[in-house]
Amino acid sequence: MTENSKKKEKLNQKEIDKEENTPNIKEKTLEEKLNETEEKLLRSLAEIENQRRRFEKEVKDAFDFGSFNFAKESLATLDNLERAKLAIENDENLKTNKDLDKFLENLTIIEKDLVSIFEKNKINKILTIGKKFDPNFHQAMSEIEDEQAEPGTILQEIQAGYMLGVRLLRPALVGVAKKSEKNKEKKA
Repeated sequence: MTENSKKKEKLNQKEIDKEENTPNIKEKTLEEKLNETEEKLLRSLAEIENQRRRFEKEVKDAFDFGSFNFAKESLATLDNLERAKLAIENDENLKTNKDLDKFLENLTIIEKDLVSIFEKNKINKILTIGKKFDPNFHQAMSEIEDEQAEPGTILQEIQAGYMLGVRLLRPALVGVAKKSEKNKEKKA
């Protein structure tokens, strides 16, 4: 054999070896591709599941709180009914009218019906008088000096606050107890 033929034979042998090794490499590559594809599929399925959960939560929130603005604006009607009753009860000219009690009774019925509708729709009044001031539910409008009440206790409700389920619809406007200045000076 000549040297050229030896070189050719070596090259042929290298190519044969290379071809023999190539299927193994392809199998690994296919296996890796399969693993990558499987991983992508699992990620996609997880993402789809997360989107489904988000969508369900959004639908539930829309159902539960979709009426939030309507409910908030409807509170003005209830407030106006209460103001009208107070104004009528305190008007000296109307107190002489014999039909005043019937009229106030009808206003009270309307008010109770409206409160009942609110309660059926998870709109509830925030209790205030005698409760400890909580900035999450109350908005302090004034401080009232009071010796008997614990400082921070709500003594006056200026405007009722309401919750829609667990969400604050409107904070209660309140007057909060504080110690008088005289007692502060005595203690100092």
